[in-house]
Amino acid sequence: MFPAWARRRDVIGWCLYDLANSVYAAVIPATIWSAYYADSIVGAGGEGARWWGRAVSLTMVLVAVTSPFLGAVADRAGWRKRLLVIYTLASIAGTALLATVAPGMIIYGLLMSVLAGVGFEGAMVFYNSFLPDLVGPDKQGRLSGMGFAVGYAGSFVGLLAALPLVKAGRYSEAFVLVAVLFLLFSLPAFLWLPRDRMAVHSVWRAGAEGWQGTVRTAREIMRTPDLRRFLISFFLYDDAVNTVIAFSSIFAREVLGFAMIDLLLVYLCVQLSALVGASLWAKPADTRGPKFVVMCTLIQWIIVVGLIHFVHTRTQFFIIAALAGTGLGAVQSASRAFMATLIPKGREGEFFGFYSLCGKGAAVLGPLVFGEIAAMTGGNLRLAVLSVLFFFIGGTVILSTVRAGGPTVASVARRHEVGSPS
Repeated sequence: MFPAWARRRDVIGWCLYDLANSVYAAVIPATIWSAYYADSIVGAGGEGARWWGRAVSLTMVLVAVTSPFLGAVADRAGWRKRLLVIYTLASIAGTALLATVAPGMIIYGLLMSVLAGVGFEGAMVFYNSFLPDLVGPDKQGRLSGMGFAVGYAGSFVGLLAALPLVKAGRYSEAFVLVAVLFLLFSLPAFLWLPRDRMAVHSVWRAGAEGWQGTVRTAREIMRTPDLRRFLISFFLYDDAVNTVIAFSSIFAREVLGFAMIDLLLVYLCVQLSALVGASLWAKPADTRGPKFVVMCTLIQWIIVVGLIHFVHTRTQFFIIAALAGTGLGAVQSASRAFMATLIPKGREGEFFGFYSLCGKGAAVLGPLVFGEIAAMTGGNLRLAVLSVLFFFIGGTVILSTVRAGGPTVASVARRHEVGSPS
């Protein structure tokens, strides 16, 4: 399963953690729990979408606000692995407690959703930071890709494990099973990842420096036009992508009458098409440039959202889901590559930290707007879907004004020509 260079316990533990949290991501927010909470806990219609939107937005607000502080604490106070374990266990506990949420327990269900979501999203900050410690720069891309692939395997494990329980209507047991699998596959990371470094600063001093660094980076970004425009664009279209992911199961359940089993099958379809899309767009991101790929996939997303508004059959939705999946992995991968072309050399960690902050903050507004429109229109999810178009169109228009993001292959060739003797 693992190449020779990766057969070390810490590398294997790191990859298995991606499998662990993907079990959670596939079953809880992406498919079964989101639809179950909106439909069975809150009640079908606009109110279900409204409360789920609030849960998603609150989760992302908490993660976005605390990430700079806790990221600095992890680095400077030597709490990285400790925080990874704490956040993961919080997510596992929240996931298991979803089994205790009964119909009508709206606030309690929201709180457990937020606990599980904050734990999951927060742990990812510390999990990603281990990558440079595990392998050299020449192998980090391969290890990152390997973790990505193992993560897709985790999605399949979670969906297939939950399938018989969901089919039997035993949802509480499915949530507990996800929590158990999350814990089981996280244990190698807890045991094998490198220990925390010696503390450089106290927790509070480290956190204060983290906030100061974030403010300093934000000011510099505001003085850099292309970087500023790209991040504003990214904020808008990433918000739209997150909103589609957050509400696709609820839409399929309430508008098209999908059974829970169908939701699992749709997500499996999306996972497969995302792998295909990421593979097909990988080379053009270098030869044509990340801006070209992002612009193409954003146009694709605009078409997808427009089609979702008019979809009426199960087959149509599966086709649209597959089309959306091909743009999912591609837009995320190309956006990260685009950001890399805009960062001053030697400051990658600092600027990617702000990029991550934008990504978390971007998941706040769209779900809130979607949920409120659905509630105010008496559960008209088709109309709520159209609100996502404004985020995609706004992001596309702003991105078109960015003058960077050209072919990376050509830029490397030019640098070599400049550096070579005449």
